[in-house]
Amino acid sequence: MAEGAAAAAMLRRAVELDAASRFPEALLCYQEGIDLLLHLLKGTKDETKKSHYRQKISDYMDRAEQIKKFLAQEKEDGKHHRQIKIEDNATGFGYESLFRRYLTEAVTEVWVEDPYVRHVHQLYNFLRFCEMLIKRPGRVKTIHLLTSEDEDRGKDLQASGLEEIRQSLGKHGVVLEIRYSPSIHDREIRFNSGWVIKIGRGLDYFKKPQGRFSLGFCDLDLRPCHETTVDIFHAEHTKKI
Repeated sequence: MAEGAAAAAMLRRAVELDAASRFPEALLCYQEGIDLLLHLLKGTKDETKKSHYRQKISDYMDRAEQIKKFLAQEKEDGKHHRQIKIEDNATGFGYESLFRRYLTEAVTEVWVEDPYVRHVHQLYNFLRFCEMLIKRPGRVKTIHLLTSEDEDRGKDLQASGLEEIRQSLGKHGVVLEIRYSPSIHDREIRFNSGWVIKIGRGLDYFKKPQGRFSLGFCDLDLRPCHETTVDIFHAEHTKKI
């Protein structure tokens, strides 16, 4: 009985750590919990219990194996630095195409630093980026935006647009924190998983669509781009240089 309670407690903890994206700790708890279940399996003669233990062991082993592969990939990615040159009028560089590889289940917090989230089309770009974040894979809980304040006639539009985005994200359980800086210049996107994406033009690297009913108006993969450079690297990589 004591072993059964210990196994249940250990595996509950594993699931909690897993849900919190604390994968190395979750993996250790899964492994310890599985060992306890294996010991229980060997010590019981009840076929119903044996079947139950085997199913639980199989399920937890599958999840532990997924985490092991994920952590191995993260370790390999830590050595990674990639540069993408987007040519003038190039297509196929929508936000999902550019970011999806790095939006793993470990990403729960995102920082966006972009001085130009002001005008209507720039607000739409930020909105599309936020939509992508909550879809892939659905664990993002906090988005931090640092931008510059529009001091012209568009100030009210910028404030109301960002507030509407903030409220909409809140309905999906996502907190949007908005800060303004008069001196911000660099453009950078960071994920709490360690990935850093620097885009020369920030989120605003798409050209104006030819019309409201032309291809690329909705699907950014079909929208022609301005020429820009994207640098993608892992924070762990920079520490080793």
